Amino acid sequence: MKKRVFAGDIISHIGEEITFTGWVHARRDHGKLVFIDLRDRSGVVQVVFGPSIKNAGELRLEYLIKITGEVKKRPQAMVNEKTPTGQYEVSAKKLEIISASEALPIPVDSDGYEVDEEVRMKYRYLDLRRERMKRNLKVRHDVAHFIRVYLVEKGFWEIDTPILTKSTPEGARDFLVPSRLQQGKFYALPQSPQQYKQMLMIAGVEKYFQIARCFRDEDPRADRAYGEFTQLDIEMSFVTQEDILQLTEDLFTKLCAEIFPEKHIMQTPWPRLTHKETKEKYGTDKPDLRKDKNDPNELAFSWTVDFPLFTEQTKEDFFHGSGVAKFAPSHHMFTAPHPDDIPLLDADPMKVRGLQHDMVLNGFEVGGGSIRIHDPKIQEKVFDLIGFSKEQKEQFSYFLNAFVYGTPPHGGIAPGFDRFIYAALGEKSVREVIPFPASAGGTTSVMTAPSEVKKGQLDELGIEIKKGNKQ
Repeated sequence: MKKRVFAGDIISHIGEEITFTGWVHARRDHGKLVFIDLRDRSGVVQVVFGPSIKNAGELRLEYLIKITGEVKKRPQAMVNEKTPTGQYEVSAKKLEIISASEALPIPVDSDGYEVDEEVRMKYRYLDLRRERMKRNLKVRHDVAHFIRVYLVEKGFWEIDTPILTKSTPEGARDFLVPSRLQQGKFYALPQSPQQYKQMLMIAGVEKYFQIARCFRDEDPRADRAYGEFTQLDIEMSFVTQEDILQLTEDLFTKLCAEIFPEKHIMQTPWPRLTHKETKEKYGTDKPDLRKDKNDPNELAFSWTVDFPLFTEQTKEDFFHGSGVAKFAPSHHMFTAPHPDDIPLLDADPMKVRGLQHDMVLNGFEVGGGSIRIHDPKIQEKVFDLIGFSKEQKEQFSYFLNAFVYGTPPHGGIAPGFDRFIYAALGEKSVREVIPFPASAGGTTSVMTAPSEVKKGQLDELGIEIKKGNKQ
């Protein structure tokens, strides 16, 4: 049996007989000769069928086939300079139709932008066949691989954290999961691994990372998918904010040079702007610093630092519940105050600076992090300032208890994995770089969740659905 060869590798097999498997991307019938473009994940190659291949006339678009044939150079007049394999073709000697295909409900030979997104989500397994989407999948793989190699070489350990966790008031709506064994109680899907990674620092891990799944019941937008997303989670002990910025900047500068060689970073070292000056100068804390905003190959990274620890909270929301809190955390409730400003926690909290840092790319916040609070007294003080009730503080008792056993100073950052790739590629929506995203309306790709479940399943969980007006 001949060894299977990928389309992108045929250049190294000129004059050899090879086996090639793929989908019929295009078909041209010239009477005695049938030409097809055969596609696999590595690219497209032209295959020529002579009169001896009797079943070549049966081929239609997206048929999955296996051919055996000889790799040849095309006649000069037939060379296609637009494709990497355009100077070569395969002269077929044998054809096997592995799987036929009905007419596709969506085209896969275009970039797909012209197709209604809901239809693309329904047929995502077909949508992913197009070249642009395969490129995006490959970029995700390449980025993840580069990150893992880089961080492991720096002494980081990749550690998984739980998906079923506790519901705590952290600023976004939780996705709740009912417990069968303890009816009436619920797990929550993690908004981030925030508390777990801090406990790993207490455990003495010192250098942790994870390409983590996160879940937040928030409205979608162009740079944020509904429901779930992926982030690169990094946490370190015994570090300063400067250490975190330097590590992250070095990682992404080298990553871009490797994965996106056609793109150029506008300025290195990356500009560092205080929250105050970027708001005054650009009217936003995530400025687009590109010189030519129409240049898709320009990457303008920057840092925004010196955020206020608190913003003023003036209306009731689900985070505080009572509606009486005056302050809300600018980043999250675990961000450490600037050491010089700790006395202001009592005197004037709105003047306290937080050790927060935001990573900005082309006008998008693609990552955020901070030095964390490691003193339980300061953590409890922040809880008081943001208006946590005794009951709400009790939800974090396990966390505060852990802090009394020799907690190291620590901090980190969590670049958005999907969001970074979206911004770097200049895609129109973050959903374009996620394999199976939820639609803007919250419906999952292909499987169309959420869906109803059987009454018996609800009975096991002790849940009864209240019938009423749907909002």
